[in-house]
Amino acid sequence: MTNSFLWSTDDHNTNLNQFKKKILHKIKDSSYTSLHNWSVNKKSEFWSDIWDFTSIKGNKKKPIIENEKSFINSVFFKNSKLNFTENAIRRKDENDAIVFYSEQGFKRRISWKKLGQNVNKIAQHFIDIDIHKGDRIVGVLPNIPETVISFLAAAKIGAIWSSCSADFGPKAIIDRFKQIEPKVLIISDYYYYNNKKIETLSKVNEIKKELSNLKEIIIIPYNENKKDYQADFQYQDWNEILNKSNEHKNYERFEFNTPLYILFSSGTTGIPKCIVHGAGGSLIQHKKEHQLHCNINKNDKIFYFTTCGWMMWNWLVSCLSSNASIYLYDGSPFYPNREHLFRIIESEKITFFGTGAKFLDYFKQNKVNIRKKYKLDHLKSIASTGSPLVQETFEYVYKFIKKNIHLASISGGTDIVSCFVLGNPNEPVYSGEIQCKGLGMDIDIFDEQGKSITNKKGELVCKSPFPSKPLFFWNDKNNQKFNEAYFIKYPNQWHHGDYAKITVNDGLIIYGRSDATLNSGGVRIGTAELYRVVENIENVVECIAVEHQLVNDTQVILFLKLIPNKLINDEFVLKIRNQIKYLLSPKHIPSKMIQVQDIPKTKNGKIVELTVKKIMNNEAVLNLNSLVNPECLLEYKKIAAELN
Repeated sequence: MTNSFLWSTDDHNTNLNQFKKKILHKIKDSSYTSLHNWSVNKKSEFWSDIWDFTSIKGNKKKPIIENEKSFINSVFFKNSKLNFTENAIRRKDENDAIVFYSEQGFKRRISWKKLGQNVNKIAQHFIDIDIHKGDRIVGVLPNIPETVISFLAAAKIGAIWSSCSADFGPKAIIDRFKQIEPKVLIISDYYYYNNKKIETLSKVNEIKKELSNLKEIIIIPYNENKKDYQADFQYQDWNEILNKSNEHKNYERFEFNTPLYILFSSGTTGIPKCIVHGAGGSLIQHKKEHQLHCNINKNDKIFYFTTCGWMMWNWLVSCLSSNASIYLYDGSPFYPNREHLFRIIESEKITFFGTGAKFLDYFKQNKVNIRKKYKLDHLKSIASTGSPLVQETFEYVYKFIKKNIHLASISGGTDIVSCFVLGNPNEPVYSGEIQCKGLGMDIDIFDEQGKSITNKKGELVCKSPFPSKPLFFWNDKNNQKFNEAYFIKYPNQWHHGDYAKITVNDGLIIYGRSDATLNSGGVRIGTAELYRVVENIENVVECIAVEHQLVNDTQVILFLKLIPNKLINDEFVLKIRNQIKYLLSPKHIPSKMIQVQDIPKTKNGKIVELTVKKIMNNEAVLNLNSLVNPECLLEYKKIAAELN
């Protein structure tokens, strides 16, 4: 299938063009390729210029980068200082800084002035209870304004933030937080999902037993005007803190590489790894992405549908540093109806909307004509991540959501709290393709021998360091886990684990996780290309494919979730086989197709091929706490028992 042209713009006044004008004398010509080449070959100049262009508040000093040739040992802005929160709260006016929507229909608006005051009060409270730079503050919270305030208050005093989504169970929370020994736990009394009110305080005693360093537990009432809970443990009430605390108004500037937050790997292959990200690296990388790649400006309205357990929440919060307002949504995206988020986009005049690819796939599969129902005149950009966005969904967006829109498929991860490849407001959009390599990101595609390849599928790598690489993994002696995670396959080259290709348009296509690729008759197949074909077949909701080891061979098994009351039969299997053969190749046809009730996913909506692969091959599955629907794995275990 060809990758058809979908969009380009005549707007020459983008931030990317403004940046290019400032450094035009440093590059070969005005093309993006020249700009990108300069950004990776002259890292010191590039990142210094990004600091200035995006107006980072702080003390910038040389060297910009040290040990540039060593990925793990490289250090950016070693002698520079900043305060993340000072950069996030740059305004003191009465305009909206944060707007919150609950699925239950209530909303709140917090001005820049109020945001600053509340952050200062919570920061002062942390100081009053003897919290210091480097101490860990953790949250088990829904996506509410108080979560952002807690994080910014922690960052203001140099403490390290970490959060889990409110729907995590006690075991998942303990697996993460016990490793980092927090001193403060912040939790809400309840949250809503799909019209169900879910209490959270019942988990606290179990969690508290395992977190021996806790000094204080703070409860945030989900309904800010109503204390609607009883607790059988000692705690502080959020509103009482705000009512009595003085404001901590000074901003101490910390080292650029001061730890800012700890993010966790998914935990589907064992205890989650604790990935420590720095304040300066996260800030400068996010500002580069927001302003140059997403063209985000002052007073833009940024709505990214995310939970507090996904790195896109961290990415969204950083938009404040570009003087943009952020929109938080808590609950099911399909309650009270499936188009609820588009109603918000219309009524709030949202300018930038981000979501997971599966959300857009849902509307494509259900043939919903959003454009006819909603006026999205102010919406300039849609970003999609979490899994590959397929060609047909690209085309659906332009046909049925908005014709004149910058659709940016973006890809990176928790590991870098940012993107390797993403959008470009100056370049054309082609269906199925991520537009470009990120500036400053030395991206390539390698074959198994570590040789660079173009227009062929291979391993996505980054060949040299960037500021948002992890500072380190928590409790990782001699960087052993860090090294094993990224640098074993190709020494000193970041191996990201995505199976991808650079196209003739200089864009990228990601075919899925490389450790989940399928080997059929010696041909390596990315799962995303298979899903793309199968999920476009009528009556298929979604699917998952894994490799099953036989005695002297392997076979590919495709599991199918169909619409209610539809059953798989020989005729339907033949239809799928023919479609795969015609659109892909005979080698792409699975050996078996099996209907299942559900497809296992993480709480961020990513399907977990590795978990199913382990089950099918009788390997131990160590950690299911990150899954939203672990109960569905019983069906896969029964199937594995029959096949083995």
